[in-house]
Amino acid sequence: MSAPARAFTMRHVQLLRALFAAVAALMITFSSDHSAPVGLSVFSGFVLVTALVHVLAAWLVLPAGSRWSSILLAVVSALAGMASGVPAWRTDDVFFVVVISWAVLSGGIELLAGIRARRVGGMLARDAITVGALTLLLAVVMLLIPAGFVQEYTIDAAGTFVLSGIILGVGMFGGYAAIVAVFLGIAGLTPKRADAPEVPHDDQSEPVQHGGER
Repeated sequence: MSAPARAFTMRHVQLLRALFAAVAALMITFSSDHSAPVGLSVFSGFVLVTALVHVLAAWLVLPAGSRWSSILLAVVSALAGMASGVPAWRTDDVFFVVVISWAVLSGGIELLAGIRARRVGGMLARDAITVGALTLLLAVVMLLIPAGFVQEYTIDAAGTFVLSGIILGVGMFGGYAAIVAVFLGIAGLTPKRADAPEVPHDDQSEPVQHGGER
């Protein structure tokens, strides 16, 4: 007897994460203001809805032995979202501190979860490893932006403009969100990977039973 179809699967988790990342990327791309308040506002919304997706994944999709990563990711994202959501704290320094801290913690958690899943043959290990590595790369790139960086440049017939560290930082986050959106969108639209009957297990002592029950 085949297992009944689930209403919410890992495929939906990937597509929701891709959707919210795409929205964040578009909001930054089409905004002429790349200041800290705008960057933190977009970042706050992105990580808060992503935290909700991780909660849904832990509750509806993952077996007991594999929920730890989604729960930790939800906690880290929720804390980052609340910290960046305070209007009085939306400064350049806070943007870099919050985004880098979130990227290090979230990237490390997801990368570790992917590596552990790969060791036990998890179907979605590569996706977690890739997203975790991209998130850690975001942290490294943000760390390389010089504090207080300001550079004027002139475009003929357009005028003189100023490129600053916060503009670079917000732009880097937008680029990261766009790459993650494309990657997770492709992964979520690949049925053989995203709709596989098994999800990555970190604990082999809890095998998935056939018949739709764990």
